[in-house]
Amino acid sequence: MENIINILKSGGTILYPTDTIWGIGCDATNIDAINKIFDIKKREKNKSMIILVETEKRLQDLVDVPEMAWEIMDLSEKPVTLVYENPKGLPKELLAEDGSIGIRLVKNDFCKKLITKLNRPLVSTSANFSGDKSPLKFSDISKEIIDLVDYAVEEDREKVSKYSGSSVIKIWSDNRIKVLRE
Repeated sequence: MENIINILKSGGTILYPTDTIWGIGCDATNIDAINKIFDIKKREKNKSMIILVETEKRLQDLVDVPEMAWEIMDLSEKPVTLVYENPKGLPKELLAEDGSIGIRLVKNDFCKKLITKLNRPLVSTSANFSGDKSPLKFSDISKEIIDLVDYAVEEDREKVSKYSGSSVIKIWSDNRIKVLRE
């Protein structure tokens, strides 16, 4: 784990298992690392990426969380990414064109431990080239992607995700919602 943290703190990128699919991640406060991920994925810069947080406190440090958001997170049976308005202290490179950000409060132990030790939110985007199928297990990730990141986590390589991604719901401060992906 210390090796992974050192890589992330020095601006590196990792492949890691999330509470959904395998992801490419980096320190969400490091602009150079964020740009590396856009390059690795061959992703257009106007397509935002989500971030993962491990605690309610970290989530509240980044965004004002409407009451409806807590209800959605409590009731959701699968991982859910909520898109919030007006995030605080995040690089503009992570934000959508309207200035919003997708954030998922993770429930799996590996991600919680990783984010806690990093002490910063973690970028999470599918471990594939933009437009390709998302990897449900490590062996689904192309060798080219593996070679482009700085480190591939050993944890859960044999595990197959039961989710092909999280639900994505945009939420406004007045508690309006819009389902972007079920």
